[in-house]
Amino acid sequence: MQTVEIERYLRSLPPSQARYILAIQTGTALWAPASKPQWDAFLSPAFETLYGGAAGGGKSELILGLAATQHKSVLCLRRTYPELEDSLIARSDVLYSGHGQYNGSKYIWRMANGARIRFGHLDTEKSVKEYQSAAFDLIAFDELTQFTRLQYEYMLSRARSTTPGQRVRVLSCTNPGGEGNDWVMERWAPWLDPTHRNPARPGELRYFKRVDGREVETTPDDPDAVSRTFIPAKLRDNPYLGDEYRRTLNLLPEPYRSQLLDGDWQAGMEDDAYQVIPTAWIRAAMERWTPEARGEKQTAVGVDVARGGDDQTVIAPLWGNWFAPVDKYPGRSTPDGASVVGLLAPVSAQGGQIGIDVIGVGASVYDSAREHNLDAVGINFAEGTKATDKSGRLRFVNVRAQAYWSLREALDPTDGADIALPNDPELLGDLRAPRWKMQSNGIQIEAKEDIKKRIGRSPDCGDAVAIAWLAANTVTDVRYRPSIYD
Repeated sequence: MQTVEIERYLRSLPPSQARYILAIQTGTALWAPASKPQWDAFLSPAFETLYGGAAGGGKSELILGLAATQHKSVLCLRRTYPELEDSLIARSDVLYSGHGQYNGSKYIWRMANGARIRFGHLDTEKSVKEYQSAAFDLIAFDELTQFTRLQYEYMLSRARSTTPGQRVRVLSCTNPGGEGNDWVMERWAPWLDPTHRNPARPGELRYFKRVDGREVETTPDDPDAVSRTFIPAKLRDNPYLGDEYRRTLNLLPEPYRSQLLDGDWQAGMEDDAYQVIPTAWIRAAMERWTPEARGEKQTAVGVDVARGGDDQTVIAPLWGNWFAPVDKYPGRSTPDGASVVGLLAPVSAQGGQIGIDVIGVGASVYDSAREHNLDAVGINFAEGTKATDKSGRLRFVNVRAQAYWSLREALDPTDGADIALPNDPELLGDLRAPRWKMQSNGIQIEAKEDIKKRIGRSPDCGDAVAIAWLAANTVTDVRYRPSIYD
């Protein structure tokens, strides 16, 4: 990079970062990022940064480096004091030597540059109250997955500063695993969850806010938006750890090996005890899928309808036991029944009954489809049903439970229908999301709105596939019937 370009780049950075980069260049800096991931975290403007994902990525070094060079009031946290003493405090004795004074009774470094770095721990959720009147311009969690969601979200309120121009941020370093694995995956789902509808790139900024108690993604121009990112770092990014440490990690049993060596957030995740369709069954169906395995004719089409908002209108064509890749359309592009029927026209030409979810906005789609002489059948998930499972012993609370249980039975590797599903991460996430419970009147499946609150999106792809399977295997003479359960 030419000198002029370097100067222009430095002018684009916050003053504290620009000054420190110059200090690194002149060899007067206390600490310098040692890898690209550390540089990415150092330069990221995000308010919330999740860093790491694998052992040996230089997480503790990043925390201590940022604390001593970019901030004035810092809180570095571990879950327990012994963990704190063996990691951050021990390393700070080496890194900060000659640059400040440490008060061992208060766990505080007072640096020569004026920074005040405090080490703390949160043994219990009530421990957060010890910081209820404090303010820090950097709060750093070392091994975030060892903390609870409540601890993390409460401590966000302590991230503030009254110093003009002082950068305020929260840095969380962690590996997969631990009691907080699931909530951390959920909070950083665009980066960590491969089934997320709109995945984010490493280091990409996303913006979030809370609406009616639920966190939603928003845009950077939203006045309530808070920025967030994830920067992965692995052993290979650390120039100070090499083959010996890698060999040690390779000796670990699964899932610890994949979590610590590869940063695999999916490793070790177990299905919920009341998950309707086991994840392994869904993956097996996706492994069976090939373009050449399509059936001789289209037997049904499932349609889950959305109108506006973040939901999608999804069309799922079924050929025998082979599902074609599902078609997804933003809800804003299907404002009425006619717009959905327009999308259905080329699909319906292939034959097969079209099952349409008629709850809410789907009713107008069904009416419009019948007006255009499409072979449509209305499916109301909320209606009661006299159907049973294949044993004849279990009944269902409503059609939604029947549809998903029927799909479960068809995916059963022991005596199912060898369904082939397209390899679609969002579809995988949707189908593994629903939970069930047994009631006195039969099996009940978790409501769509409850699933939406839990996974952060509507399971539209899963519903469309369940509708298609129900329409193909349960419904017969429907051409003039407004509902298959009248």
